[in-house]
Amino acid sequence: MKSNNQINVPEAKQAMEQFKMEAANEVGVNLSNGYNGELTSREAGSVGGQMVKKMIEAYEKGMK
Repeated sequence: MKSNNQINVPEAKQAMEQFKMEAANEVGVNLSNGYNGELTSREAGSVGGQMVKKMIEAYEKGMK
């Protein structure tokens, strides 16, 4: 089964990397550029959770 979660637009990839770094900084997780395989599941989950939270907030703000 092939994964379809790759970003194909270079500008979007850079924006997502920046977004991920900002979210990690907000929850106190130190990310490095590139592979971050040393992260615990808890750290990775808190970064992803923060990203989702910010996306939902932005969506709700846009609906008003």
